[in-house]
Amino acid sequence: MNILEETKDILRRSGRISLELYKIMIPIIIAVKIMQEFGLIAWLALPLSPVMHLVGLPPEMGLVWATAMINNIYGSMIVFVSLAGQHDLSVAQVTVLGTMILVAHGLPVELQIARKSGPRIGFQALLRIGGALLLGWLLSRVYAWGGWLQDANVILWQPQPESEDLLAWGLGQVRNLVMIFVIIVALSSVMRVFTAIGLTGLCVRLLAPVLRVLGIGPEAGTLTIVGMVMGLAYGGGMIMHEAHSGKVGSKDIFSSLSLMGLSHSIFEDTLLMVVLGGHVSGLLWARVSFTLIVVALLVRMVTWLGDDFFYRRLFKPVEVYAPIEPCCPGATVSEKK
Repeated sequence: MNILEETKDILRRSGRISLELYKIMIPIIIAVKIMQEFGLIAWLALPLSPVMHLVGLPPEMGLVWATAMINNIYGSMIVFVSLAGQHDLSVAQVTVLGTMILVAHGLPVELQIARKSGPRIGFQALLRIGGALLLGWLLSRVYAWGGWLQDANVILWQPQPESEDLLAWGLGQVRNLVMIFVIIVALSSVMRVFTAIGLTGLCVRLLAPVLRVLGIGPEAGTLTIVGMVMGLAYGGGMIMHEAHSGKVGSKDIFSSLSLMGLSHSIFEDTLLMVVLGGHVSGLLWARVSFTLIVVALLVRMVTWLGDDFFYRRLFKPVEVYAPIEPCCPGATVSEKK
């Protein structure tokens, strides 16, 4: 395949992945904006107030987490900054809140991406929200027990409020959608180059023991790494494409998206919480360790419960489209249940 044909193939594949993501994202972005305009997110935060007590946080922080779950991390940062001056928060408390946000945020979009790939939305929602609460509770207990990170929190950056002008908001969303396509093209190109020089195969071989414990085969291994580093929209979007192409097995998809759900965009999102005052001990190391343990246990639970339970409660196979070139040459077609 010459360079021109390779470029056309990358653009065609990137366009298809982007369109699949746009079909999910655009209606949800509009719906969330309507909820913001009518103040509905604040109402959704009310049931979270007593939950905040369990993780050692003021009840008002429930609005911060609700904003993250319904909208996105940036929106929750703005709400946090507006409320932080009313409370004397410690570094430990901000770390707990930030870690919970990183585990469970952007759920309307990200859960739909997972659902379109096969995992059932109910369990994925329970995994992320329950995982965030469990990890937040564990961190709050550990920090309190050790007397760690009890200094007063210092916010390193003040995010600017979002524009209330609908035209400016709309143009901003269009830019974000265009950037998704650009990033997917760049990722696809880089992955093709890495595959051509053998780097992709080397990475998969080096990580094979870990991926095997996590129930993730080589077909999904590279895309899982992309999702953990770049974000669920990118890694999950590529997994979604491969799921509809029939090239990745059902349990690989389930394990990969469960892992990406709990830990994705591990560098960028972690830094966002660091500038609010959170500490990497919880935001990064505890989150990644917790994710690996939970997914390893989840894989064993799925094996123990059997295929009948898996396909009835946890996973619904998706429609397979006409096959096109895989993202990673050498990937094989897994048997579809």
